[in-house]
Amino acid sequence: MNSIHLRSIPHLLLAFFLTFAGAQQASAQAPASAADVKKEGVVPGATAAATPATITAPAAGGGDAAAIAAGDALFKGNCTQCHAINEQIVGPALSGITKRRTIAWLIPWIKNSTKVVASGDDYAVAIYNKYNKQQMPSFALSDKEITSIFAYVTAEEGKVAAGPTVANVAAVDGKDSAGAGTEAGGGKYVDVLLIVLVVVLIVLVVTLVIIGNLMKDVLRGRKDLDGRDVEILEQRFDWSKFYRSPMLRGIVGTVFALVLLYEGVQSVMAVGLTQGYQPTQPIAFSHKLHAGTHQINCAYCHTSVYKSKSANIPSANICMNCHGQIKTESPEIKKIYRAIERKQPIQWVRIHNLPDLAYFNHSQHTQVAGLQCQTCHGPIQNMEVVYQYSALTMGWCINCHREMPINAKDNKYYDNLVKLHDTKNAGAPFTVSSNGGTECSKCHY
Repeated sequence: MNSIHLRSIPHLLLAFFLTFAGAQQASAQAPASAADVKKEGVVPGATAAATPATITAPAAGGGDAAAIAAGDALFKGNCTQCHAINEQIVGPALSGITKRRTIAWLIPWIKNSTKVVASGDDYAVAIYNKYNKQQMPSFALSDKEITSIFAYVTAEEGKVAAGPTVANVAAVDGKDSAGAGTEAGGGKYVDVLLIVLVVVLIVLVVTLVIIGNLMKDVLRGRKDLDGRDVEILEQRFDWSKFYRSPMLRGIVGTVFALVLLYEGVQSVMAVGLTQGYQPTQPIAFSHKLHAGTHQINCAYCHTSVYKSKSANIPSANICMNCHGQIKTESPEIKKIYRAIERKQPIQWVRIHNLPDLAYFNHSQHTQVAGLQCQTCHGPIQNMEVVYQYSALTMGWCINCHREMPINAKDNKYYDNLVKLHDTKNAGAPFTVSSNGGTECSKCHY
């Protein structure tokens, strides 16, 4: 009977250790954190999360909905860097502008404000002087495009100013916000519960060990124990035999060799790869603030992204379009002033580097294919400090070319190619690969 009690002690300890291990495993299998999911960004070829949802404004005041939609895109691409509709940023708020000035006056002002100021127009001169003689850039827009911008402005007048994502204004103070808070609070309580459970399990294990030692002390004082009971009571685990065991040494040696082999292969495969590269820049520029919160169009700073092989690094003059008046006392902005005074370029650190043997054209992907910046660069609007999101390997590019369909609609260049493709590959999409996008000479020549 006594031997049964002695044998039950290690079984109880084993049961509690297994329970503890199960709790740890359940915790390890929990879903990835919000930060991890956010960092995943947009997969190649996807554009759903690339830009904030476009608002189709109602045809207010009998306006043309198509013109308002076109004006929405033009306004966000050209005007939001300096203007908002219902609040002042760099320039004045545009709410009510069509009541203060006629369209006939506004069109030449937008095309060339310097010329209007030089003509001596009283209103133009007053605006020029009021805003510290900061000249508005000239825009090569047609009369129709400018009219559509003001159709959009008129439709949006009086609406609540949009936050970081225009389409989610109602969600910020509504159910979505409450739901997010509840989810975050629930996660916090789960963490606390797990910590309490672990502490309780540790206390129980320690308690059982103490009880087991007390029981052994009591049993050692008894005289009626038989030989088997005494043997169990006095048994000790021989650690020397354990770590000298040939089997253990073989297992440890094999695991060590496999780890070395794995690390060696990973090191060789990673030669030339810089995914995740995140250097410190000479000026603390936040894409999250500029592209995310303020929704500044990428092409405003990287002016050649739609018309050139490379997306140029913006000059200090572009920064000064806004920072001639905004945050002029900031230590980081003063670095821009010093660069201009010394007539020296800002030494930005290049992040995305392709080997010289590979040819890549930004305009082919942005202008022709219509890809969003986030397709390759990831959730750039959420990055405080930019890092290389994608692998940018040959395999990564080829996989994208195999999956990316070509928009051949109303493009006669592709008519015969599409017919030939459909004849041989009925039902298969006409992708970049179908047009020779995976041939070596496309990128290497």
